[in-house]
Amino acid sequence: MKIAPDHLARGAFVYVRQSTADQLANNHESRRRQYGLAERARALGWTDVTVIDDDLGRSGAGGVSRPGFERLLTAICEGRVGAVFAIEASRLARNGRDWHTLIEFCGLVGTLIVDEDGTYSAQDPNDRLLLGMKGAMSELELSLLRARSLEALRQKARRGELYSTVAVGYSRAGRGKIEMDPDLRVREAIRLVFARFAEMQSIRQVFLSLRADRIALPYIDHRQAGERRPLWKLPVYATVNNLLTNPVYAGAYAFGRTGSRTTIEDGRKRVLRGHRKDRSEWAVLLVDHHEGHLPWAEYERNQRLIADNANGKGVMARGAVRRGEALLAGLVRCGHCGRRLLVSYNGAKGDIGRYNCDAVRSNPGAAPCISFGSLRVDTAVGAEVVRVLQPLGIEAAVHAIAGGEQRAGEKRRQVELALEQARHEAARARRGYDAVDPDNRLVAGEIERRWEAALAAVRALEAELEGVVRRQPAAPGAEERRRLLRMGTDLEAAWHHPAATAATRKRIVRVVLREVVARVEGDRIQLLLHWQGGDHTRLEVRRNRRGRTRWAVEPETVDLIRACARLMPDKAIAGMLNRTGQRTGRLNGWTQSRVRSFRNTHGIAVHTEGEWAERGEVTLPEAARLLGLSPMTVLRRIRAGDIPAEQYCKGAPWVIKRHHIEDWRLAERTTARRAGPPSADPDQQAFGFQ
Repeated sequence: MKIAPDHLARGAFVYVRQSTADQLANNHESRRRQYGLAERARALGWTDVTVIDDDLGRSGAGGVSRPGFERLLTAICEGRVGAVFAIEASRLARNGRDWHTLIEFCGLVGTLIVDEDGTYSAQDPNDRLLLGMKGAMSELELSLLRARSLEALRQKARRGELYSTVAVGYSRAGRGKIEMDPDLRVREAIRLVFARFAEMQSIRQVFLSLRADRIALPYIDHRQAGERRPLWKLPVYATVNNLLTNPVYAGAYAFGRTGSRTTIEDGRKRVLRGHRKDRSEWAVLLVDHHEGHLPWAEYERNQRLIADNANGKGVMARGAVRRGEALLAGLVRCGHCGRRLLVSYNGAKGDIGRYNCDAVRSNPGAAPCISFGSLRVDTAVGAEVVRVLQPLGIEAAVHAIAGGEQRAGEKRRQVELALEQARHEAARARRGYDAVDPDNRLVAGEIERRWEAALAAVRALEAELEGVVRRQPAAPGAEERRRLLRMGTDLEAAWHHPAATAATRKRIVRVVLREVVARVEGDRIQLLLHWQGGDHTRLEVRRNRRGRTRWAVEPETVDLIRACARLMPDKAIAGMLNRTGQRTGRLNGWTQSRVRSFRNTHGIAVHTEGEWAERGEVTLPEAARLLGLSPMTVLRRIRAGDIPAEQYCKGAPWVIKRHHIEDWRLAERTTARRAGPPSADPDQQAFGFQ
């Protein structure tokens, strides 16, 4: 009775929807029932029937765009729809927003809603109430089904038995269990990734080294049906990153590592999945759940290294080892404000580093903080690291020898395993060819083609193995071993060796140092070294004065040359400086020409003959001649304080005033005349020592 001629004059729209692709593949009866509503519409008197099935495989929960539903609403608003047919309210919508929008539009234009239970008019208050209750129950039903499913998944995950997919390197073993892949090639390829990360401590460096060595890694194509066998290809960064960050390879079961975020876009809910959570937010974490490729403690250490390698990820992250000569990049922290010091480079070649506090960059109104050059600081910290690591030099040399031999065989081992697998595939293809009827060319031709492809792969790998063996560097010989061991006993020589790059030194420093706190007090840089083991070491480095370069000599050396220029010629000054261990600004020894150039630069007058006599000064040998004593006797008198004299540094000549020699001689004669006999015997005689 609710169907009026006005409704029949307009069209009937049948809305067909199924929520998922799985329902499309398996729930055929539901789809047939929905398409059957077109016949019911014709039976009720409609001649113009339109079927909208654009939303098959789309959810009605509101987070997915439904072009078919939008098309239906447009037709209703245009007044072309007399009735909307659906088998139930959940087919039209699973959320209140879409359902009430549909009811509102139908009420405005007088469109009926027809399902298997009856016909409803949105203009009738009772029907409108009933439709609202149906929509609310449909939305509640969806929430209950989702909650039940999620809780069942969580319960299974808490037992460590929930696996939607299995990571490469593992396979299913019984109900809710996984075990390590029995394929030796797969296991060794995965362990090679972890071994290289332990050496390089950077995901990107591991990725680049694997690509450079042309070492393939296994992966799983989740699109293939049936048994999912590992496939092989050269690695991409995401593959290496997943291997090093997935806890499954450390023998742990983790669930809830990623989550979803909900936003509103164009008035609709948008769910962004794949958001990574912090470990504290994981729903389940079961350590020692299955056999792993590395211990859990090593996995956690790797995660700390990866987090520290993230440049620009907060003030506490050290950042990865980057290009540049600054040894402590990412490790130095300001002792005044706590910020991490940044590194800038200048100089003619752009290789002179400088540590700067970025307090002004983060707060333009703040006063400038500390800034100092890296050369002296890096030298001091490097010397301290060498001193601490010196007892471990021999052990490091032995590890270097073993590591070099192992690295040389890694590429060869991977090619050998790939060749063994290719030969197995070729043998299996041959067995398949032998088993087929040769007269059945429709099948035999394809099997023969597969066998030939497998044989071609074997030949290619054999040629690659020959090339690897030919290019493989020889293991360290006896002489190279001796040199390495000798370098291990002298770690300082190894540290300054030309083959030791800045990146190598940075990795060594990062292994032993957690951070360095720097403070600038006057012309001194105070460093506090925090070692990885928890110990601390304090260092103090003198800071260059403004206008001074790294090639400038020490101020003490300048004062010494200025004083000695009044005492001796340039050649004698050079010999004295070399004997006392003094060096030029470029760490060279002194020569007569270098002393002369230094004097001219600093405006120091040259020594002239007779300069001593003009000042009334004598040398130690000349004083001994004037006193008639040996130079050693005069030196003893000087050290005893009897004769005043001055020496600017050890190795410099003694400077004695001539009047001090005369005064001492007069005092000695007076003392000799006044001195009585050594005994009461008047016949006792004394030696007349002067």
